[in-house]
Amino acid sequence: MRGKPFFRASLLLAAFSLMVAACGDDLGDIDTIKLAVNPWDGSAVNVAVAAAVLAGEGYTVERVEIDEQPQWAAIATGDLHASLEVWPSGHADNVASYIDGGGGVVHGGDLGAIGKIGWWIPTYVVDQNPAAATWQGLQDPAVAGLYATAETGDKGQFLIGDASWVSYEQDIIDNLGLHLEVVFAGSEDALLAAMDSATSRGDPLLFYWWTPHSAFSKFDLSPFELPSYSDECYASDAVDCDYPEDVLFKIMWDGLEESAPTAFTILSNFNYTNEDQIFMLGKLDEGLSVDEAAAAWMDANESVWQSWIPG
Repeated sequence: MRGKPFFRASLLLAAFSLMVAACGDDLGDIDTIKLAVNPWDGSAVNVAVAAAVLAGEGYTVERVEIDEQPQWAAIATGDLHASLEVWPSGHADNVASYIDGGGGVVHGGDLGAIGKIGWWIPTYVVDQNPAAATWQGLQDPAVAGLYATAETGDKGQFLIGDASWVSYEQDIIDNLGLHLEVVFAGSEDALLAAMDSATSRGDPLLFYWWTPHSAFSKFDLSPFELPSYSDECYASDAVDCDYPEDVLFKIMWDGLEESAPTAFTILSNFNYTNEDQIFMLGKLDEGLSVDEAAAAWMDANESVWQSWIPG
């Protein structure tokens, strides 16, 4: 528990609920909306904002922690109602099956933020050894060994966070012949802690990361050079290229519009920019809770979230 700051956030969110303009009594047959919270902070702040707006319209909101792959089946059955941040580069099969194939999920519109997954290193690694910043360089065991740890032995370490994250790292490593071993830090926070530890000592570190994220305001990071993305690369069974830019989008249960029309409209209209999300992520770095960060953004952007509400 966060004590008084959490209490203040609760008061702020309650105040926002009272401020939301009434849109009528057409809440539908469902008054509890279940939103997926995936294991990264961007997902959590999205849901915190949506929860405050939905609560202001009279809904109860249940936040359900779930990984990004199993959420599709849960939404298809109506056990979950929506997920607000899907990264399409990892979900082509799910889109084909659940959305295009009529599998119980509908595309809920773009989130507004543009994402980019990639491989990253501290910029000082590029300055000290340019070969360690390219995939060709890591075909040399001696260069890859700069990233080695006690756990990986002679191979370099490639660090990723949660094992549930959509990832093609092992395919990329195998198909490019890189002398690396994938290691899971365990979570986004653990990966951030590894960045902090490595950069404080000036050690090499190669890791999976993404934007938008507030880490770029704290660490001087540079992209690791992989072969350029192509549709052909991702369509093949031998992925050996960089990730594409991702137009993040939302997904919803296909029965939500009929069962909770006001909630469906709010979530369909829910849309903001990279800068909006980074603002909230930065508040988390300052020590605010997820709900406090959401309240701070809502306080500064009332015209944005008010525009999501029908009527």
